[in-house]
Amino acid sequence: MDQGKLFVFSGPSGTGKGTICRELLKEPGTWLSVSITTRAPRAGEEHGVHYYFVTREEYDRTVEEDGFLEHAEIYGNAYGTPKKYAMEHMAAGDDVILEIEMQGALQIKKAYPEAILIFVLPPSLKELRDRIRKRGTETEEQIATRMKTTLSEIELLPEYDYFLINDDLEEAIATARSIMKAEHCKTAGSAQTLIDRYKEEQ
Repeated sequence: MDQGKLFVFSGPSGTGKGTICRELLKEPGTWLSVSITTRAPRAGEEHGVHYYFVTREEYDRTVEEDGFLEHAEIYGNAYGTPKKYAMEHMAAGDDVILEIEMQGALQIKKAYPEAILIFVLPPSLKELRDRIRKRGTETEEQIATRMKTTLSEIELLPEYDYFLINDDLEEAIATARSIMKAEHCKTAGSAQTLIDRYKEEQ
């Protein structure tokens, strides 16, 4: 059975990366990496679906056992991407999809260099600003601050393996699928397995 791969999607808020990931997960043989957190569940959240909700003691023990691909403290709560489940699914041949912010993605690349990092970009900052305005959830001052943050995030683009511009959603999803398919056609890591398979037919 072919080894699955880890695809990590990042991008500024409002670029549509969550929508792209949800569409990719409709494909057979894909699995969403679910994070661990020490925060309490919110209304409607399910253990093992939205997050794995654990105690601080369980979380700290996982850190000590090197059980995370990445982990961080955010506003007093701890979050982490569990290594065990991702590795199990990849060993079973599933592609693992993870949507995460940039610093976490770079941590994952260090812990698991085989991870494929994909950066989702807006067509322009003007378009992104317009999308956020349409939400009606932030003031103009907050939007201006977000745009500055977005620029600093985009500067991390050289650390990623691929980018896709979400101008047309269907096209962006198709590009993401193409990237995933192309990664499975790389000779690196697969060449000897293929050679052995053909030799067995002799």
